[in-house]
Amino acid sequence: MGLLSVGINEIIAVTKDNAAPIGIILREGQCPKMILFKGSKTEENIRKYGWVTANFVSKASLYARYAFGDVRGDELTAEGDMQRLTEADAWIGFTAEVVNETEQTYLVDLTPVSETVLTPGIRRVNRGFDAVIDATVHATRYVFNHSAELRERICYDFELIRKCGGEDELAAKKLLEDATEIHL
Repeated sequence: MGLLSVGINEIIAVTKDNAAPIGIILREGQCPKMILFKGSKTEENIRKYGWVTANFVSKASLYARYAFGDVRGDELTAEGDMQRLTEADAWIGFTAEVVNETEQTYLVDLTPVSETVLTPGIRRVNRGFDAVIDATVHATRYVFNHSAELRERICYDFELIRKCGGEDELAAKKLLEDATEIHL
């Protein structure tokens, strides 16, 4: 599968009527993996249906939106037995199998079954977009523990978004400010 690179790939995972940003871990010589927190809709759907699509999007606000809000039915497109985001630039369909369990998480092995590029081209490096991804990851943790360290990171990310982002990145920042109650 050519869309994933070694490391952690930030994507929007779609399961049955659900979307959430998540990292797909790819290590040399291993199958792709996800770590899912117990109690999430993504975890529940993967265990129930056994599939997930990894959606690659160039719209930063979608990461923030789906981290704290639900996907609407009109934002999903059926792909056989799976679904993907209608706004995806590319997507990979996977079968998914839980292979390990801890007290708080499941480790899931992913087996690719399809890959489609819908919008060919490259995504330019944009520090504002990248800061939205970092702020979203930090915000999903911050809302649970209100860590001072995470707040500092979020503030730093917000400042990068303000300086380097465009209209969509600024919209994502607003969503994240509302979710975290950190307003800069």
